[in-house]
Amino acid sequence: MGYYPFYTEGEEVFFSRLSEIINVIIDSDIPYVSDVPHETLHKMKQLLAAISTTVPYSPNLSQLKSNLFIADQRTLIKYINLLEKAELITTLGAKAVGNKILGKPAKIYLNNTNLMYALSGNKINEGTIRETFFYNQLSHNYEVAYPKTGDFYVDNQYTFEIGGKNKTAKQIKDSPNAYVVSDNIETGFANHIPLWLFGFLY
Repeated sequence: MGYYPFYTEGEEVFFSRLSEIINVIIDSDIPYVSDVPHETLHKMKQLLAAISTTVPYSPNLSQLKSNLFIADQRTLIKYINLLEKAELITTLGAKAVGNKILGKPAKIYLNNTNLMYALSGNKINEGTIRETFFYNQLSHNYEVAYPKTGDFYVDNQYTFEIGGKNKTAKQIKDSPNAYVVSDNIETGFANHIPLWLFGFLY
């Protein structure tokens, strides 16, 4: 908890408030600013639930479309786009023109770690928490893409591999300007940077 300002009201009400906000966004805000009919909003909730259980989600759009009984892929892409505009999810590696997602995202993340706990409880992969935090902190001010090696490629220059304190640079050893972002360490060494430091970039 802590990403949203009402964390000051206490932990016992934080996630219930956040769940209410998610419902308001999907049930009221999205149909108000788009042409999505109310009777299909439950599909958007199902999509969000599917993403939340397997974040970072590498989407198989055809299978996802079939599972949610969505008529065509353009409609599914539209739903993903609306959820991203609502800052409930964020996509990585998507080809975009203007504000419309035209191609398949390489990965889909929830927008921030608080949403992960609100939607999935405590059944969350620790590596997913780390990646979601890192992406959330950098995506506001930097261009972040999905690299050939590593987890994130920032400003077409820097490659980052995210992991715990024992994470090695093996996966990015052949990449220039490559760094390991390590959780559960206080200070950096060599090309290892503590994950918590990236919280100051937001």
